[in-house]
Amino acid sequence: MRYERYLAESARLYGSKTALVAGDHRLTYAEFDALSSRLAATLAANGVARNDRVLVFMDNGWEAAVSIFAVLKAGATFSPINPSTKADKLGFIIENCRPSAVLTTGRLAGVVEEAGQAAGWSGFIVATSGPRPLPTGVMAFDDALAGDALAGNAEAVGHGGIDVDLAMLIYTSGSTGRPKGVMMTHRNVVAAATSITTYVENRADDIILCVLPLAFDYGLYQLLMAVKMGATLVLEKSFAFPHAIFDLIRREGVTGFPLVPTMAALMLQMRELEPGFLPSVKYLTNTAAALPAEHIAALRALFPGARLYSMYGLTECKRCTYLPPEQLDHRPGSVGIAIPNTEAFVVDDDGKPVAPNVPGELVIRGPHVMQGYWENEEATRKMLRPGANPWEKVLYTGDLFRMDEEGYLYFLGRKDDIIKTRGEKVAPKEVEIVLHACPGIAEAVVFGVPDEVLGHAIGAMVVRSDPDLTERDVIRHCAKYLEDFMVPKVVEFRQELPKTDTGKVSRRLAAETMEPAR
Repeated sequence: MRYERYLAESARLYGSKTALVAGDHRLTYAEFDALSSRLAATLAANGVARNDRVLVFMDNGWEAAVSIFAVLKAGATFSPINPSTKADKLGFIIENCRPSAVLTTGRLAGVVEEAGQAAGWSGFIVATSGPRPLPTGVMAFDDALAGDALAGNAEAVGHGGIDVDLAMLIYTSGSTGRPKGVMMTHRNVVAAATSITTYVENRADDIILCVLPLAFDYGLYQLLMAVKMGATLVLEKSFAFPHAIFDLIRREGVTGFPLVPTMAALMLQMRELEPGFLPSVKYLTNTAAALPAEHIAALRALFPGARLYSMYGLTECKRCTYLPPEQLDHRPGSVGIAIPNTEAFVVDDDGKPVAPNVPGELVIRGPHVMQGYWENEEATRKMLRPGANPWEKVLYTGDLFRMDEEGYLYFLGRKDDIIKTRGEKVAPKEVEIVLHACPGIAEAVVFGVPDEVLGHAIGAMVVRSDPDLTERDVIRHCAKYLEDFMVPKVVEFRQELPKTDTGKVSRRLAAETMEPAR
């Protein structure tokens, strides 16, 4: 099934129900469906054809949601781009995937023009109104929505698409080089959304908050899953003002609260919050990085009665594992078991399964695994390798894990992040677990720092919740629980940790911005 058909079905079943809440703007499912059909018609009339790529370069808002489904209805492939992306990186993406159109905002129209000129591109641009007049040749979003609603229907457009066509092209953050475009078919997206909504137990009466960028697949899937279930999505641009978000949650009766570790850490520093302060919330989810056990315990205290799902995933397959909420007391450090209709196993350097509790690389097998990287065969071969069956490829994640005797998985770190010091290998995650257990630490990230004697030493960057905490206190705490070679040699305190555009703590940026040891 192609994904845009879920919107048509939800519009049929729940036409008058609120589908989207974005600021002061509210759309019913009928309105959402009609607007996306009109925009699809405009795209088709301006040359967007089946399997073309279309960039959605927008802030979180109803326009972005409508744009995503309009692209699908036109038979094309959408590529959501973070609105903080600069012209240089956007130019690379434009040159790489050669989109036939870009849907953007008036504020960002100039960035699109600059990037397009650098890439030698002159495609169709649609932009919402902004503080300045739109550049010549750019169609106003309101005008693009003024087309014939019937003409935007998939059958009328006649693109003839099927579910093995590409639905989306998600560009990775490019932390280790230029971004790579992850290719996901409609079938991949349906498989991922179906699996996640099954174990999270989503329902049509859910009201789901999304403060994460739609360019981040975790945020994007909140939209996709809400549409699939006929639920309501409350869309905000960020979590920069938590109290305003809390008021919004109470006002809208939000039941689902997806978060990332940086959001959890911020909430847990707010001492005025009382248990049960958001009584409508029935479940919380976490991904991007594993939650420290201490944060899990604190969140459960703040949200009594709510289900908390600790999860692990990566863009190349969306989601890999989840920890059933009833297992939190028994194994809070685990990211759980494979999601429904998925297999996850740990292998050695030769691709052979390892014994329980032996570190190795996590491999994922399932219908949600990407098709590969857009026009990058070398990177694709590294990640997608032959499986046990001759007809399939499995995903080598590049992440180190161990699996216990009962099949529960524990994230140890990226293979590329392993620090070699004193002839030993150190997984940063093991040190971070100890740091998060130190009283007075709100957030921490660990990485290797150059050392003339050791080659590399252990460095830590820390956000304090106790202003009196000292470097000596931190090192003394680590020495109590870690082997000597794993104890940080240098600890730097920051007001906040360096993060990627999607709000994920960046080990690379932390290492690059660490002050030299004195």
